Amino acid sequence: MHEDDAVPDDGRRETHNERADRNWDELMQELRVTQTGTQILTGFLLTIPFQQRFADLDAYQEDLYLVLVAMAVLATTLITAPASLHRVLFRQRLKPELVSAGNRLARAGLVVLALVMAGSAMLVFDVVLTRAAGLTVGIVSIAVITAVWWVFPKLLARGTQE
Repeated sequence: MHEDDAVPDDGRRETHNERADRNWDELMQELRVTQTGTQILTGFLLTIPFQQRFADLDAYQEDLYLVLVAMAVLATTLITAPASLHRVLFRQRLKPELVSAGNRLARAGLVVLALVMAGSAMLVFDVVLTRAAGLTVGIVSIAVITAVWWVFPKLLARGTQE
């Protein structure tokens, strides 16, 4: 290991390549968790038209459903994209670029996944109860997801800096 490659501010003594490898491994572990849930949600949404009650949906519910399917496919695409990117760039000595691009793709995928999760809850409550209940659940879902996925980590990071 070269001393000039080490990053002195985090207590680790690793080269840029070691850091890139560790960051890639951590990203892949996170995506393994996210990917499964995203694929299950997408699969679930794809089965809905084959259910008997699908014909009972009104135009708003059908439109919402189609938007959710498109977004679920987009979320799945974004969350699985780092694996494809890795295959295309394998052995090209671009690990830092791969980590950076994979991080951006994963973040975008999580944003779209949050919308699909909230929208799916919104659709279910709209169908089972009322449009107002659906909208309420959709808004509350986005608020909770935002709080847990973004606000809480920011507060936690701020607390460690003090």
